[in-house]
Amino acid sequence: MAVTVLLTTAVLAWLADLGTKHLALATLSDQDPVRLLGGAVYLTLTRNSGAAFSLASDHTWVFPLVTAGVIGWIGWMAVRLRSLPWAVSLGLVLGGALGNLTDRIFRAPGPFVGHVVDMVSLFDPYGQVWPIFNLADSALVSGVVLAVLLELTGRQRDGTRLRSRRSEDAGAPGTATDGSGPSGPDAGPVTGTSGTVSEGSGPVAGTSGTVSGGSGTDTERRDAS
Repeated sequence: MAVTVLLTTAVLAWLADLGTKHLALATLSDQDPVRLLGGAVYLTLTRNSGAAFSLASDHTWVFPLVTAGVIGWIGWMAVRLRSLPWAVSLGLVLGGALGNLTDRIFRAPGPFVGHVVDMVSLFDPYGQVWPIFNLADSALVSGVVLAVLLELTGRQRDGTRLRSRRSEDAGAPGTATDGSGPSGPDAGPVTGTSGTVSEGSGPVAGTSGTVSGGSGTDTERRDAS
């Protein structure tokens, strides 16, 4: 089930990225930036040969290799995947990686050195405040953020959830033994009480001896008389 969710999320993110890029190329080419939400968002068509902030723009061929490594890692993780939230997270990362990889392989200027189509700019029409990005980038970032949150909340990829140390201590067998410990001290006084009772019988026996001794005294008096 989790693997199905992962693949479905990845395909949807990938198709949505391809669709928005196609729409941007069809409507924003040779057009001025489109201002949305009072200038909070601008639609500006651009092609990026590098990463964010145009980093490594002269080494475009590196990015397909990195993306292939990410895809391979996600495939390896999927073998033991049982968590649906983790499936969504990895699916978003996979879909975003596939979206940009498609551009690197099939767009100009050539295979594995293609430029990625970006179109969303925040607070500035030309990416002066934040790098211009696309839907694949958004899916990647969302997937990574979700993965960090899942790690912080102790959710594991196999569907289990880590307990806090206090919860583990409370549920540990050793704690149950310690919890039964009070009965040990309680049992001790009971045993001691039994000993006290035994000791208490000592004076009784001693009293009996005294009584016997008293009888001996009476006998001696009769003899004297």
